Amino acid sequence: MAFSSSLLAPLFSSAAMRAVVDDKARVQRMLDVEAALARAESALKIIPATAAKQIAAACRAEHFDLAAIADAAPASGNIAIPLVKELTGRVKKHDRKAAGYVHWGATSQDIIDTALVLDLRTGIDALLPDLNRAVTGFAKLAEKNRKTASVARTWLQQALPMPFGLKVAGYAAALSRSRARLKRLRGEALVLQFGGAAGTLAALGTRGLDVAEELAAELKLPLPEAPWHSHRDRLAEVASALAILAGTCGKIARDVSLLMQTEIGEAFEPAASGKGGSSTMPHKRNPVGASAALAAAAMAPQFAATILAAQVQDHERAAGEWPAEWAIFPALLLVTSGALAAVADIAEGLEIDPARMRANLDLTHGQIMAEAVSFRLAEKIGKQDAHKLIEEASKKAHAEKRDLKSALTANKAVTAHLSAAELDKLFHPMNYQGVAQKLIDRLLAASRKT
Repeated sequence: MAFSSSLLAPLFSSAAMRAVVDDKARVQRMLDVEAALARAESALKIIPATAAKQIAAACRAEHFDLAAIADAAPASGNIAIPLVKELTGRVKKHDRKAAGYVHWGATSQDIIDTALVLDLRTGIDALLPDLNRAVTGFAKLAEKNRKTASVARTWLQQALPMPFGLKVAGYAAALSRSRARLKRLRGEALVLQFGGAAGTLAALGTRGLDVAEELAAELKLPLPEAPWHSHRDRLAEVASALAILAGTCGKIARDVSLLMQTEIGEAFEPAASGKGGSSTMPHKRNPVGASAALAAAAMAPQFAATILAAQVQDHERAAGEWPAEWAIFPALLLVTSGALAAVADIAEGLEIDPARMRANLDLTHGQIMAEAVSFRLAEKIGKQDAHKLIEEASKKAHAEKRDLKSALTANKAVTAHLSAAELDKLFHPMNYQGVAQKLIDRLLAASRKT
């Protein structure tokens, strides 16, 4: 399995998700499907109740030899066949007749796919607490900093003033969209797989759908209209949603890492003893959380791409694409959890330096307010003429190393239309924020919907 290294896994994943994709946990979910199948068939009187009890009692992963199952998997082509063989043997020790009803009417892919669906459902459940933490954390930061003046940057250059609350409100809303997406997919895309050898449930005669309905109820999974052995669109949608979440976390992490640059210094990851230090430079405060999220965000799209590529499957059950999912989905869950956990920690403890933000607004000596002046002047002389006038004044101010406000105050072509008081007002950054406060309200309202 990808990320099996106990040294590296904690760098890119959450402890909760490592528990979800643990080999024993995954085998237990396969056994849960076998036990549920036996109970469903017993309830419909297809197999004896005593057999169902014996099978369910034997479905405990701690009693199975995972290493032996792994060793036998290459010859079988999957881990379900040796697992079922060992399960049958364990039941046979107590009840020879009951052993004959193990895996009744199912195929190995039914067990593996349904267990994967259970893995993904549990994985989404493991992501939701960190999603809630991140959304709540950024929403609180947005409220607290809705009047904090900061620089909006485009193409990595200073563009216009903006309230810092708008930036973090955007984070909250984007994460809440991923939360809504995953919740929807948890209920819609994670469905039972039960079709027997070729998707017709022929081994169960006319009772196949009855068993499927009972099995879906046992596992609390939606029952699809038909088995989906070689139709993987639902899983592809889940993989895409996970990669989108990882990408959102990466975007946030990128911003934070840039804000932490020495030359910027506007916001910082939460400090902790030993966190972000250098092995040789005592003064360093590295963005280690952002780094972990960025690394995870770089990997997630590649994993998702494999799931998307694996949709191209032959006929009713595929030969090679299906197994590609087995190692990739756990890896995708792990890196998504790592990115999200890092961002949730950042959301709850991001340190803001409003004074540095304000100082950075003044780095261009007023040039950042050029658009504000240009549009006000455009009301008097037209947009093109105003733009040209302010552009020329800006270049002159830059060349003379003086602030734009003083250059404009000395420019008769400007003061003929704008008074000193008007110019003074135009150079207050938070007087030029458009509908930013309303946008913050809208983003925060959206983030509370799920």
